[in-house]
Order: sequence, then C-alpha cells, then structure tokens
Amino acid sequence: MSIAILIGAVIGYLFGKLPGLLIGAAIGWWISRKLRSTLVGRVVNIQHQFLESTFAVMGCVCKVDGHITEDEIRTAEMLFDRLNLSGEMRERAKAAFNRGKAPEFDLDAEVETIRRVTGGQRALLQVFLQVQLAAIAADGEMHPAEHEVLLRVARGLGFSEAEIQQIEAMLRGGAHQGAGGASSGQSLEDAYRVLGISEDASDAELKRAYRKLMSENHPDKLAGKGLPESMREMAKERTSEISNAYDLIKKTRDQRG
Repeated sequence: MSIAILIGAVIGYLFGKLPGLLIGAAIGWWISRKLRSTLVGRVVNIQHQFLESTFAVMGCVCKVDGHITEDEIRTAEMLFDRLNLSGEMRERAKAAFNRGKAPEFDLDAEVETIRRVTGGQRALLQVFLQVQLAAIAADGEMHPAEHEVLLRVARGLGFSEAEIQQIEAMLRGGAHQGAGGASSGQSLEDAYRVLGISEDASDAELKRAYRKLMSENHPDKLAGKGLPESMREMAKERTSEISNAYDLIKKTRDQRG
C-alpha cells in the first residue's frame, strides 16, 4: 500500500468511519497514480533532453578547432552503437549533432536548457561533460580551443571554479584511460582533486569524500534522476575514476606509513 493511499484512508476514517476510509483510500490511490505518472513523465523528459543536448553540444565542441575530424565522426557513431541508439533515437542523435555543427547554433542557450531540465543535478551534469570528453579526445589530443569551450560549458552548467578544477582532473584521468576504463596515468595531485579534498585531509575525510561521491554517482541513483539507461556504462566509468583516485591515495598513504 502506498503512503498516499494509507494517509487518505486514515484521514477518511477520522471524518467518516468506514465509508470515509474507503473514499479516502480511493482519493489517495488517485493522487498516488497522478504523482507517479508526473514523476515518470518528468524523468522521460529529462532523458530525451539529455540525449538531445549531449549530441548537439558534442557537434559544437568537435568543430570548435575549425573542423571535425574523421576520428570525431567515428567516435560519434561509436557512441550511437555504445548507447544502443537505433531507429528514431539514432536519427535524432545525428540530427542533434548536425544542429550543433551549424554556425547559428547557440551553445549557451543549449547549456542553459540542459541545466534547467535536469534541475542542475551535479552528478548528471558531470556525466554530460564526460561524454563530451570522449568526443574531444577522439583524435588523441585536446586542443586549447576545445579545452576552453569545455570550460565554458562547465561554467554555463553552474560549476564553481573549484568544481571545474575537479572536472579538469577527471578529464585528464579520462584522457589516459586504459583497458576496462581504468585510469593508467592519473597523478596523485589529480586524484585529490577528483575527490575534492586537499592532501592534508585526514583518512576519515578521505573516506567520507569517497563514499559521498560513490553514492551520488551510483548508476541506479542517476537513472532515477533522469540519466538515460543507455548511458549507464558512462556512469559506471565515472565511479571507476572515483574509485581509482581513492585507491591511488590510499595506496600512497599506506606506503608512506
């Protein structure tokens, strides 16, 4: 029994005994269905806009250095496959990518749209930036112009300077990912940035920061907030980066005694 039905039944009973209980339960059931329908509709809306804006911004970011390379085009196609986009969804993603390449594309307006639709949820927006990194790093390097526009997107999404430094550390780690998504070239300094703590943080603070980030970025939790199911693997990679950072710091501290 849902809470709405239970509350409705109790209130109904207080005012009308058994008939009131039945009427209250019925009203509670109706409210419960309405709320569930509204919530599902909101999540679906976020999912659709997330995919739309992801590929529109990707198209814009890829062309910022003056041209879109064959590697970047292949990366977009690989993302279509990786996200299991087919049929109408794949065509919508392609159209969004092409829209982002157009000279008249308004990057700031698109960024504001995804920020508004997601309610500014940090973990969701971090995944959004992670996908952009995959496109930027397709040719093996991040050009200064691409880096600048990515920071522009990050600021537009509402990230503070400290959060942007954390994002940059994650981007550097992602750019050196090895097999299975493991970060093979992450520095100790970046590991601390990824977890958002200083090198002077205590072991207890380290563990708290790690657990907080892992909880916020859990794929199931993100899915409930509107992350498309097709991007679950991206969320898993993100938790892998966080875990790698924690393991590196822990190992270094253990070795130092």
